[in-house]
Amino acid sequence: MAGEEEDRVLTLEAYADTIVPGEKRFPEDRAVAGASPGPGAVAAGALDLISWEATGITAGLPYLAQSLNDHAKSYAGEVELEIDSDVPPFVALPYEHRRALVTRLTKPGHPEKDGWVSLAMFCNMAFDSAAHLPTAQAIRDGHPGLLALGYRPPDEDGFWRFPKFSYGRKLAEPHPDTTPSGSPA
Repeated sequence: MAGEEEDRVLTLEAYADTIVPGEKRFPEDRAVAGASPGPGAVAAGALDLISWEATGITAGLPYLAQSLNDHAKSYAGEVELEIDSDVPPFVALPYEHRRALVTRLTKPGHPEKDGWVSLAMFCNMAFDSAAHLPTAQAIRDGHPGLLALGYRPPDEDGFWRFPKFSYGRKLAEPHPDTTPSGSPA
């Protein structure tokens, strides 16, 4: 990575880290602010998810990254904050200022709200559901969000079985034509 692409990745990582904060990956990490203990959206694969064509947002990512940096420059000027020019402007903002700017961008009435909220939703999805990965694989590989939420691994055969009923009682008998794998006939 170099130049523009690296700046885009750092900026989108910083946005994801603002949505679901985590600890720094290494001491010099600038994109992940280290605002929360444990892994956050970046460690959970937010960049993999938002870069996945199935999301429908990949074409807009360069625009969103550039726009976020433009907003960060304006915001820094408004609050009289001097930011480091070694990294993209949004990455240079301290976490509390990143959070304040994202709050502003996602607020009802902001003309770009839909784009920022969509991006935030995918960052959450990367952590909460590992939507970009098969669930069994994500759990097997130690996906931080699924582990934090208490997902348990599937049984040896790759299927989940729940010996306790979620409502505390069995609600119905399986249909007589249900196959051994649980599929309807």
